[in-house]
Amino acid sequence: MQESKTSTPAALSVPATDVLEMRADAKGDASPRSARRPSLRAFFKTLRPHQWVKNVFVLAPMFFHKDVFIQTPVGTALNLHVTGRAFAATAVFSLLAGAVYMINDLVDVEADRIHPVKRYRPIAAGEVPLGLARVTSMVLVVVALAASYAVAPMLGVVAAIYFVENVAYSFWLKKVAFLDVGLIAFGFVLRVLAGGIATDVHVSGYMLACTALLALFLGFGKRRHELALENAGKQRAALEAYTPASLNVALAVTGTATAVTYVAYTLDPTTRDFFHSNYLWLTAPFTVFGIVRFLLLVNGRVGRGLRAESPTQEMLRDVPFVLSIVLWIAVVVAVVYQLRPSAG
Repeated sequence: MQESKTSTPAALSVPATDVLEMRADAKGDASPRSARRPSLRAFFKTLRPHQWVKNVFVLAPMFFHKDVFIQTPVGTALNLHVTGRAFAATAVFSLLAGAVYMINDLVDVEADRIHPVKRYRPIAAGEVPLGLARVTSMVLVVVALAASYAVAPMLGVVAAIYFVENVAYSFWLKKVAFLDVGLIAFGFVLRVLAGGIATDVHVSGYMLACTALLALFLGFGKRRHELALENAGKQRAALEAYTPASLNVALAVTGTATAVTYVAYTLDPTTRDFFHSNYLWLTAPFTVFGIVRFLLLVNGRVGRGLRAESPTQEMLRDVPFVLSIVLWIAVVVAVVYQLRPSAG
């Protein structure tokens, strides 16, 4: 920085960055970048759209709806009523998720500023003003809850429970080891229930069990990833109670339980009778591959390792993992709707 050309004594000279920091501190935002004008890109990034992929769990019941495709006078067509309600519910949970992430960043702003990666999040970096973030999060919540109630009153109830649970998590319960991951899993169960309500599909106990176990597995994987980072305890209070050994055991138990429960679901007589097929087990190898691949991502044996902000973010970049999901969906659709090559 160039020296001032005025005759101000050196003892009274204050660097411009320090002036910005003092002004920001006075406004309750310790970041010197808070003087910047917020950009739409930074604002959108705060909503974490890459994390909305978790809301595909809302769509899960739709894939098992026997009337997603209907027969019309001109042939087979997509049931727009079922799919429209499913995607509407997904949009609702995406808006709520964005609001929750914004609220969480507001709560964690000081801890994020010492995190090697999270310090670049827009709120922590001062790119999105705290006041604007507070107002926006509340607007998103109101819009999402109103829209969910419009789709179905019970969907509105589930969405409200999801929001309250996440607020409790952000302010208090995320500091309690293992309970924090349990609440994350409960959020996934609520997503599946919401999808069932929106599409009028009965959600079986097997589906709820698989969802809860898979969510626990993913949650423990994220904690294992975070625990390996520098200053882990300062970045997330609950990490002080975790150990690599305990998380490795939790990953092994929940990963195995998820795979076993899913295979049991595909082989259950009730499942086979419902879908009029004995071949749903063909989707199991893709489920097992996804579980093993996630473990490799968490341990840094594939992908970018600790350079990734979260395993979820890394999953979206991992071609083998994404391919396994695509193939799983393709086989589920083929089995459920008994798609076979024509006899020609």
